[in-house]
Amino acid sequence: METVQAKILGRDYSLSCPPEERSTLEAAVNHVSQLAGRIQGTGKVAGNEKIAVMAAIQIAAELLVVKAPGGPLGDLSVGDFKRKIDDMNAMLDAAQVT
Repeated sequence: METVQAKILGRDYSLSCPPEERSTLEAAVNHVSQLAGRIQGTGKVAGNEKIAVMAAIQIAAELLVVKAPGGPLGDLSVGDFKRKIDDMNAMLDAAQVT
């Protein structure tokens, strides 16, 4: 397991994950941090707990739109989605080498 250090809304978090999932976890932390920062920046939501809930709702809505029937990933399971992303990353890595 690897440890990823994260800072969201001024609070530090230590998160563990398998080495092959580190980049995904770092991207997720970055997404949550940016979204929470934008919500906090509006000044309309007070308190880190409420900001976290609002960020979670927005992320869930993003996922539901993508997973909706007729959406770009409507027919994929989460595992299939991860494999597709891994395949795309491998293709990009191969293209950068040549």
